Amino acid sequence: MIFRNNHPSTHTDNGKRMKYLVVKAHKNEFPNPINFKKGALLTIGEKYEGSEDWADWYFCTTPGQEGGWVPEQLFERLDGATGLAVEDYTAFELDVDAGEMLTGVKTLNGWVWCRHLSGNGEGWLPLENLQSIKE
Repeated sequence: MIFRNNHPSTHTDNGKRMKYLVVKAHKNEFPNPINFKKGALLTIGEKYEGSEDWADWYFCTTPGQEGGWVPEQLFERLDGATGLAVEDYTAFELDVDAGEMLTGVKTLNGWVWCRHLSGNGEGWLPLENLQSIKE
């Protein structure tokens, strides 16, 4: 598992994980996402500047992998371009179709780490592709 259930930034609604309905399909366009363990050294590059409301994502690299986007909360800057990972992370994005139901585990900077209710798969999805479901 990538995230700890007791992490302070885990997205919950009154102590429960959020349930979501996928309102817009999403396909993973990055077959080799960056992933690292807590304590990994990162080279921190450009800040994401797209039109979406995805604040504080940085393009990072770590030895032996392709680069990828990392939320600022997941690293501590050591100097201008070097950082230290403060928790385990993968940039894996989940493939979903409209109408699927998911559980949201963690929300960061416009994205949600989700799990299929069936337990078959987990990964990041843009929050704008999801609608929260009240139980």
